[in-house]
Amino acid sequence: MLEIEVKFRVDDFAALEARLKEWQAEACAERQDADAYFQAPHRDFAKTDEAFRLRRIGSASFITYKGPKIDAATKTRLEIEVPLAEGVQPAEDFEKLVHALGFRPVAIVRKQRRVFELARDGFELEICLDQVEQVGHYVELEIVAEPNLLDQAKDVLLKTAAELGLAETERRSYLELLLERTKNSVKPT
Repeated sequence: MLEIEVKFRVDDFAALEARLKEWQAEACAERQDADAYFQAPHRDFAKTDEAFRLRRIGSASFITYKGPKIDAATKTRLEIEVPLAEGVQPAEDFEKLVHALGFRPVAIVRKQRRVFELARDGFELEICLDQVEQVGHYVELEIVAEPNLLDQAKDVLLKTAAELGLAETERRSYLELLLERTKNSVKPT
């Protein structure tokens, strides 16, 4: 499956929330995510445009691999996500395992996320209002679809974004934005 996504920086969420309410989007979850990213010992994910992370949401944890972006207008990429058993111990064991294999930690992206679901033009959209620590406020629109539906899904996402008043996409990941921000905030000694 492909994760077809567009992301936008916003000043606040009030107008978006009002529009989603008008559209009767279903408010599904309010949560705190902590995404621990890892660098592989055998290739540089920053150069290959890949990502490998452990996402923790309360006692739930997920291992995620994201392949390189395959579309210039969106952040479309292969995404493989595997849930771990509930609880803290499986996540800690996974971190020990990847460290033993030579993976090294890069950074942890922390965000407060409010998730909405909306059906449009035959697709299920997930709309996330994200407040990302040290990075800012963003909205992500996402459809998960088979590769043969990429163009249709992309059209629905871009049309929905335009109707929400969102125009300038952000193709960098939260990890890239965080690393850029923290790099720029380090003062030479």
